Amino acid sequence: MSVRTTRILLAIGLTAMAACSAEPRAPAQKSAPRVIPGPAATPMRSPDVYRVRFETSKGPFAIEVTRALSPRGADRFYELVTIGYYAGNRFFRMVPGFVVQFGIHGDPAVNAKWAQAAMADEPMRQSNTRGTVAFTTVDANSRTVQLFVNMADNAAKLDRQRVFAPIGVVVDGMDVLERLNVEYGEDPVQSRIMSRGNKYLDRWFPALDSIVSATVVPTPSVPAQ
Repeated sequence: MSVRTTRILLAIGLTAMAACSAEPRAPAQKSAPRVIPGPAATPMRSPDVYRVRFETSKGPFAIEVTRALSPRGADRFYELVTIGYYAGNRFFRMVPGFVVQFGIHGDPAVNAKWAQAAMADEPMRQSNTRGTVAFTTVDANSRTVQLFVNMADNAAKLDRQRVFAPIGVVVDGMDVLERLNVEYGEDPVQSRIMSRGNKYLDRWFPALDSIVSATVVPTPSVPAQ
């Protein structure tokens, strides 16, 4: 056997030994999807004023909520944000010059948990002007999880109905909301989103924009006068 052949065989042997002695690599762990609970038996109380930052497929926007405007609505929104409810939701109703609507969850099981969690109506203490945010409703005392942002001054259209009580206002990122995809308008059927979730939207309305995350963030302090 030649010297060269001996060296090659030795190198192969050493490589094999190194491979055998190496620690076995553990399979990559997949993070479990976050479990979204149903409504709490006793709703948590929100701060008097708080901000929620939304990260979306088009960029961020922020809502400042004032509890005095709608205590039940502010508490419900705070609970939903805190449990991570809005992550992955689609902006499914887009009416330029009117509203942007969201809040139906992508998982039908989560929708079922919250479907019966209706809140009592509250007096309107803020007009539905551009940038204000309110829960949707289809009848008296039927607010649950869906919200809309007024993309124009809708006071004349909505205030007289006395059921759309704003809970706060967009304080940053209205331009982001203006850039959301409006090509589907009001075509997505809400009952189908409720029963089939994002599978329905992904199949028939794949270009809808989505919410990546929603988190409570510090509210900037106002300098003393």
